[in-house]
Amino acid sequence: MNIGEAAAASGVSAKMIRHYESIGLLPEPPRSEGGYRRYDERALHTLRFVRRARNLGFSLDEIRNLLLLWQDRGRASADVKALTLRHVAELETRIAELAAMRDTLRALAEACSGDERPDCPILADFAEPGRAPPVGETPDDNAPDGNARHACHS
Repeated sequence: MNIGEAAAASGVSAKMIRHYESIGLLPEPPRSEGGYRRYDERALHTLRFVRRARNLGFSLDEIRNLLLLWQDRGRASADVKALTLRHVAELETRIAELAAMRDTLRALAEACSGDERPDCPILADFAEPGRAPPVGETPDDNAPDGNARHACHS
């Protein structure tokens, strides 16, 4: 099949297939007499493997290692498990970081009155993290010099 058919059958875009070939993740397929790439079932199986691994958040380097392990019938499953558990730990770290960002943004949004006044604790925090005024206070009340440095003008 040609690259368009392989893309449709695997769920990987033709552009990404060419990219995977260029970085050696996928071997260059044989070409037709006209110079078109020709893909077989083995290539489709590999593309689906790569797509699934990408959907689970593995990096290209991790996928390269997974492919090597997948193709090595003499490998120990412990190697695959160790790589997967490292990825799980990275995901858990990212999840915690995202949850902290969400909580910070939620607290900032709750501190914002969202009315017509120009004071904006969200922008104040962006300008000087951790210095947003508490709910009910204006930036002028907190500024040491009394200037409205943190006021947002919407």
